[in-house]
Amino acid sequence: MDAFPEASVERTVEWVDTDASGHQHNSAILRWVEAAEAELFRSLELPDYFPNAPRVQQVINYKAKLWFGQRVTATVKIHALGRTSLTMAFEVRGHPLEDTASGMPDGGTHQGASSQVGSLEGSEVAAFGTVTTVHVPNGTTASQPWPEHFVRAVRSAA
Repeated sequence: MDAFPEASVERTVEWVDTDASGHQHNSAILRWVEAAEAELFRSLELPDYFPNAPRVQQVINYKAKLWFGQRVTATVKIHALGRTSLTMAFEVRGHPLEDTASGMPDGGTHQGASSQVGSLEGSEVAAFGTVTTVHVPNGTTASQPWPEHFVRAVRSAA
């Protein structure tokens, strides 16, 4: 199996990321994943990826709630590179909250930050899944093979 590159970003669950129950809105997961994806393609020096790679499939499995003020780490790794498609696997992990005396269902709180920022130790998988994109160059309407420079950058970074 090919080894592929990955990237991670850390974020704090902001009020705008939550729903009326105070935990993350489902859409927040994908925004954090997209931020990690952007970091990945910046690190690969492939700025032409985004305008030419629409999503054709997204699968998100939710496992745990994330609360306002909680630190999260979103990691994206290229899972498969096809002739015209690219599948990335992702994971979003919630870091432990400092104050556990709030009475929240999971012992968490709506405020505070993780004492483990920068480390995945003690973190819990909140969501995982895959995102598949295809190469559709500007001005075209159908998928086409990834350019040689793209394939080379992805494979050499592994």
